[in-house]
Amino acid sequence: MTTTGRFTLPSEENYAEKTKELAELWGADAIRNSDGTHLDEAVLSLGKKVYSAYFPTRAHNEWITLHMDETPQVYLLSERILAEGESVDIPLMAKFYEEQLKPNRDADPHRYWEVVDRTTGEIVDTAQWELDEHEDIVHISGATPMHEYTAAFMAYIIWDPVEMYNHLTNDWGDKEHEIPFDIYHEATRNFVFDTFRKWLKDNPQTDVVRFTTFFYQFTLLFDEKHREKIVDWFGCACTVSPKALDDFEAKYGYRLRPEDFVDEGSYNSAWRVPRKPQRDWIDFLSDFVRANVKQLVDDTHAAGKEAMMFLGDQWIGTEPYKDGFEKLGLDAVVGSVGDGTTLRMIADIPGVRYTEGRFLPYFFPDTFYEGNDPSIEGLDNWRKARRAILRSPISRMGYGGYLSLAAKFPKFVDTVTHIADEFRDIHERTGGVAAEGELNVAILNCWGKMRSWMAFTVAHALPNKQTHSYYGILEALSGMRVNVRFISFDDIRENGIDEDIDVIINGGPVQTAFSGGDVWADPNIVETLRAWVRNGGALVGVGEPTSLARQGRFFQLADVFGVDEERFQTLSVDKYFPQTVKEHFITADVPGDGSIDFGEPILNTYPINEEVTLLKADDGQVQLAVNEYGKGRGVYVSGLPYSAANARLLERILFFASHNEDKYDAWSSSNPECEVAYFPDRHIYCVINNTEEPQTTEVTLADGGTTRFELEPSAIAWREV
Repeated sequence: MTTTGRFTLPSEENYAEKTKELAELWGADAIRNSDGTHLDEAVLSLGKKVYSAYFPTRAHNEWITLHMDETPQVYLLSERILAEGESVDIPLMAKFYEEQLKPNRDADPHRYWEVVDRTTGEIVDTAQWELDEHEDIVHISGATPMHEYTAAFMAYIIWDPVEMYNHLTNDWGDKEHEIPFDIYHEATRNFVFDTFRKWLKDNPQTDVVRFTTFFYQFTLLFDEKHREKIVDWFGCACTVSPKALDDFEAKYGYRLRPEDFVDEGSYNSAWRVPRKPQRDWIDFLSDFVRANVKQLVDDTHAAGKEAMMFLGDQWIGTEPYKDGFEKLGLDAVVGSVGDGTTLRMIADIPGVRYTEGRFLPYFFPDTFYEGNDPSIEGLDNWRKARRAILRSPISRMGYGGYLSLAAKFPKFVDTVTHIADEFRDIHERTGGVAAEGELNVAILNCWGKMRSWMAFTVAHALPNKQTHSYYGILEALSGMRVNVRFISFDDIRENGIDEDIDVIINGGPVQTAFSGGDVWADPNIVETLRAWVRNGGALVGVGEPTSLARQGRFFQLADVFGVDEERFQTLSVDKYFPQTVKEHFITADVPGDGSIDFGEPILNTYPINEEVTLLKADDGQVQLAVNEYGKGRGVYVSGLPYSAANARLLERILFFASHNEDKYDAWSSSNPECEVAYFPDRHIYCVINNTEEPQTTEVTLADGGTTRFELEPSAIAWREV
């Protein structure tokens, strides 16, 4: 087994001896610096490949303090203020962090800002309001009593959000705040490129420029108590400027409103059904960002170095899954691995030579403190990522943060040694090839391919009560023996459904980008999916799929699922539930007590007739049902938080819905806590234990024979076929 390579080690200055020791122990062939750390000559002389973090739009206060009107900007929405008389005042910075944000008083507020009567939705005439720029208060006259008012205003971002987060997390005290800058302004753009070219000359020891990242930060705004206020990993809120807005108008022929960015307070969350202004701005921004990324990459290559993009921080506008990303010429993408879904988000990116995962925990004091055991998180993170790596391998792994912190925890050091060796062993055995997928599964939503492995997400891999019932779909699929793609409603409208797709999944809450919203009023979409299922296709709905209150239906494809949701319009129409079927292919692996975690309940779902096969119901609502529909099948499930049991349930749903029950047993595991990955070209397979406890399982082979495995905690076992 290879014990060296494919591993990137974080280091810091005055730490050469320990860096050398851990590099040998973990088999590191590359070293990197993290935010707030520096590699000195002693570390650089260790003979490892050198990654240097590079921040194109921060860490140069000497420039930006002289050009404070060229920092990035964001549209902010004030608090809703109730008018109790004909005049009302809106304090702009209430609930915002003044060390991070400062209202832009340089550009004409009456041109770039907007005041809205939130009771009527009407724009307040600019003649009715004025800005007190000394107090940052908007004074409104002629208000309607008992109406609420807001102001959407443009603000400078005067403290880089990620550096600020790291500053607050690590208590960097009096360290100077790093001010970001916006390359949309020509003078700053020239400064960025001139500075980078000089940096390339001054850093000949650097082999890989790790851009962290490029120009525009995802939406990360803090409140007056220094707490995160708005976090949207896909958010484009922090990308505006008066010049960019004017250029957009010239190019697209219409002017964007401030409301197009604050979006009633949602800030264009990816959960919102995307609108034309939002899509147009993404295209406009992406064109600009990519053109300048390409220049940075070309300069990097001209200096004989590799260009690596970090999938995080200022990644907005790069759009790795949007057509044309491969033209940027990036050598690699690296990203933080929070779970199987985020691993796939990195690994599946097209158009780069290799991908790398930064595993958790980050070597920061919020995890590495006396009394804590970071190895627990380290192994948990590895188990989640490993099942996805077997389905879509990354080329390299590594960690980030302060190596001096991690070195104080011997158990963690041993854990990383084991993980690194196992990672290399997987790559060596498989040749970096993915395990075989037996079905082709498509996730259908408004975003499609552009948000591959990004659906149902608010903040990167962080738990969320409102989303876990849907995010679990992706986490289950990330390590399942199926091939996954993401398709949009536009894809179906324009091109129909690809012939090789076995199952389509649509799910999410009503009026979201993931369930579809008003798209279900389009007869073309409904007709196409109905015809596809009737001819043998398989449609799986989760939560409130195809939901839109229209023509007496809520689930517009209730006839396919056999299930609809009562919206208190037809309470006078009785609903009858057939008897629950106790034994079925789908529920064959459900625990003996019959319990399934369906997550957040979807209330008042009911069978539309008694021909539906009802598998699970609770207190008058359907949780799991299947429906024969012509030659095809529909399946409804109310929610799927991730667990081994639910991943097994979804796997069986997919095989049943697509009439592939006869293929299910081959390369299956009798224990849902263990999974099998088969590599036909290598004539090998492996079985993984996804838990911290010993597990036993029977694996069924392609010829119908079985093999018993006794697996230690977190173990992986390999066999030849």
